[in-house]
Parts: sequence; structure tokens; C-alpha cells
Amino acid sequence: MNASSPSPAQNQAATATLYGGVTNRRITVRDLATAKQRGEKWSMLTAYDALTAGVFDEAGIPVLLVGDSAGNCHLGYETTVPVTMDQMVMLSAAVVRGTKRAMIVADLPFGSYQESPAQAMRNAARLMKEAGVGAVKLEGGERSARSIELLVEAGVPVMAHIGLTPQSVHAFGGYPVQGRGDEAAHQLLRDAKAVQQSGAFAVVLEAVPAELAAQVTEQLTIPTVGIGGGPDTDAQVLVWTDMAGMTAGRVPRFVKQYADLRTVLGDAARAFAEDVRGGAFPAAEHSFH
Repeated sequence: MNASSPSPAQNQAATATLYGGVTNRRITVRDLATAKQRGEKWSMLTAYDALTAGVFDEAGIPVLLVGDSAGNCHLGYETTVPVTMDQMVMLSAAVVRGTKRAMIVADLPFGSYQESPAQAMRNAARLMKEAGVGAVKLEGGERSARSIELLVEAGVPVMAHIGLTPQSVHAFGGYPVQGRGDEAAHQLLRDAKAVQQSGAFAVVLEAVPAELAAQVTEQLTIPTVGIGGGPDTDAQVLVWTDMAGMTAGRVPRFVKQYADLRTVLGDAARAFAEDVRGGAFPAAEHSFH
């Protein structure tokens, strides 16, 4: 091998991807940064329990988000606002225990970081020490920059979240698309640059015009994660219950449903009930003697 030829290790690194190149450890922020450099798009799903997280981990999803969206789709709340730190720690620990490879990012819930950077640090430390997550996510651009900076300086990887920030649902008066109009678009760009400057390793862009999300993605060196941000972001995230067809009623426009698990589970439950009523279950093969 001459001096100019790449080594086997270099060849492996050059061809490795998030979906096949990392098999003996968890995905890290460095892997995501490298994916951005080589133009590799990646997926992120929410997860709230060990069993479901394990399925997604085995499927090769590189990043799992323990979102405060658990409030809407698992805990019965109308919004994410009531979710507590204790609930986030419990859910996050379950997801960590159920996975081996995926990077686990946990949301800082409403009221756990807005007071001060010190409050953000205290609660981020809980998620890392008690739950074992690899990173935290918090909402807000320029307004959250000081907290992001403190967390990063302390060694906490931070994923930012701008555009439609669900914890601000009452201030927004719902869930409107963000970044429409010149001033709103300029503010979104300022927010994106502020979180990057503060040290965030990635930023979620939720419910923003596709053209604006593409512009942000082009201008940032950190990965962008779209949810209702069009096709040009570096990654895409969906709430898993939306993605798998568990959510009842209407889902947001940006959701693609890849299964109909609500119907599958309902049919299974009805079949079980019918077997019990008719005496078909348990049969001899399900009984001890």
C-alpha cells in the first residue's frame, strides 16, 4: 500500500453511514455532523417506552426523541404543557433501557428551563444522570441561546427547536405555520443562527415553509431536522403514533402514515374478546395440567 492510498479504517469511515456504519456503540453528535458533511439524510422518531424504542432501535432508526409529545399521545393531556420533569425522567430511562444503538434525546418540558440557564442545567443533568440520555432538546431560538450555551459548556449536547414550538401553544393560539412573511422569516433565520452560535448540535424546524427550511439548512453547518419543514432539511422526525397510524382523528398535514396500527390493535382486541365470550380461549394448548 503506498502512502497516498487510504487505509482500511479510512475506507470504512468513508463508506460508513448512520444506518449501517455504527454497530458497536451508540450514535453520537459527531456521527450526525459527519452525516451532514456527506449529505446523508437521517430519520428520527419519538419513543416513550422500552418495548417500542427497542423495535425502532432494531429497525436502525439512528436517533430517538423522548418527546414531551408523550403528553398528547400517551398521558391523555390536550397539550405538552402539563408534562413534568419526573414524567420525562421516567419515560426517558425506559427508552434508554430498551435500546443499544440509537442516540436518545430527551425533551426538557415546559417550565423546566425557561426560568434561567441554571434551571436548565439542573434539569438537563437529571435527564443525563437519572435517565442516561445522550442529549436534551429545548424550544426557542434567541431567547434560549444563553441556556444552550451554558449546557454545552457543561458538556450537555443540545438539540434546539424553533419555528412552531408546541410549548407555546397558548401564546400562539394554536399550532399555526411559522416563518411566513419577511419579518417572520428573518426572525427564524436569526433564531437558527443563534442556536448554532450557542453550540447546539442540531435544530428542529417545525411547521415552517419548505423554502425557508431549505434556506436555513443551506446556511447552517449543523443538521436541521424537519417536521413540517419540507424535503430539504438534513433529517426528518415524526411522532411515532402519527407515523404508525395509532392517532385517532385528523393528523397534521406533514404526517405520512406508514401503517394502520389502530385498526390492527382494535381487531386483535375484538378477536380476543370474542374468543373469551365463546369459550375458544384459553384452549388446551394455553392451559397447564
